[in-house]
Amino acid sequence: MKRRVLFICTANSARSLMAEALLRNMAGDRFDVHSAGTEPGQAHPMALQVLSEAGVPVEGLHSKALGQLQNEPWDYVITLCEKAANECGSICQPAQQIAWDFPDPAPANRHATFMLTLKELRERIGLFTLVHQKQTGLKPADFNPVSVFKALADDLRLAALLLIRDQRKLCVCELTEALDVSQPKVSRHLAILRDTGLVETERRGQWVYYFLSASLPAWLVRVLEETAKASQALTGRPLERLQVMADRPEVPCP
Repeated sequence: MKRRVLFICTANSARSLMAEALLRNMAGDRFDVHSAGTEPGQAHPMALQVLSEAGVPVEGLHSKALGQLQNEPWDYVITLCEKAANECGSICQPAQQIAWDFPDPAPANRHATFMLTLKELRERIGLFTLVHQKQTGLKPADFNPVSVFKALADDLRLAALLLIRDQRKLCVCELTEALDVSQPKVSRHLAILRDTGLVETERRGQWVYYFLSASLPAWLVRVLEETAKASQALTGRPLERLQVMADRPEVPCP
């Protein structure tokens, strides 16, 4: 039986809508996910844009009033701002109340701000699903060969994974430079690698670094080793670009 999750923020136009879309995309097989606002407005176009760029479906996403949903049975009620937490601290009982506090990206109205919110929400939701998995005794998804090879059946994703394997850890900015493609495109492909379980992430300040999953099975480690040996034409030029970056003074990611 799916656990029911309700995300709440003030306008239900950015943070809670993004959280709804992310959790549904990441673990829709385990959670029935909705969102609402204490003062609902309209879905922010840039929230929908960054979700789409990350490969997260946005069909049907729209702002909803909390009053429409608060009397339904919920397992988790997650507020995404202090105002919502103060106003909704006792609703939807006996649901488990969780308070997250994410700055509203709407006032800045900048693509980079929405992208940062998306990344931070994805990381927090990843931790939420992991904790829920441990609490309920669910086993992590295994590395199904069909899913793995589907994820690697794209030259850009394969190159990104091999570069991460070679360099141990890389951030999106480094991969964008190495692969000579746009940051949204790299982020979309990294999301697929992460959702398949091939890579994990670690935050360092404002940057998120990607590295190979520590739980890769032995057969997959061997496959990547042999693939790396046969893929020098695919990774040669990107590795040269990474070396050029290493020789330059460090500059902030865009």
